[in-house]
Amino acid sequence: MLDKVMVNEFSHVKPGDTAWRTDGLRDFFLYRDLGVAAATGGRVICQLVKANSAPEAGTGWHTHSADFHIVIMTKGWAKFMYGDKDTLVAAGDVVPQRPGIVHYLYDYSPDMEYIEITSPADFGTEDAAAPCAVPAPSSWS
Repeated sequence: MLDKVMVNEFSHVKPGDTAWRTDGLRDFFLYRDLGVAAATGGRVICQLVKANSAPEAGTGWHTHSADFHIVIMTKGWAKFMYGDKDTLVAAGDVVPQRPGIVHYLYDYSPDMEYIEITSPADFGTEDAAAPCAVPAPSSWS
């Protein structure tokens, strides 16, 4: 039984309601807020993330301090290392990332776009030690 009722505000965000931002976690991605953080009082964030430039070094090894994190690939593809497992995530794929998993997004297509849902909205990101070598990214040329 819940100790308190969590109230969400009504929200209806259409594609043109929010602009693509360049001030997100990674400067080689663009981010579009979908209004969920405001509607949930910061308990959850839902955002679109898309490629902004060709992969060079990728995200580096890192973890997120989040209770919940899911990636839903809507366009293109991305290559991740989850620990020592090389994983291709393509349009239509869903990846629930377990809390604290060490990972590295190292390659992606020019049209890559995914929905990212995370709780809490202000989740942290910490660099992590490399558990293995990472393949080189592809070139867009």
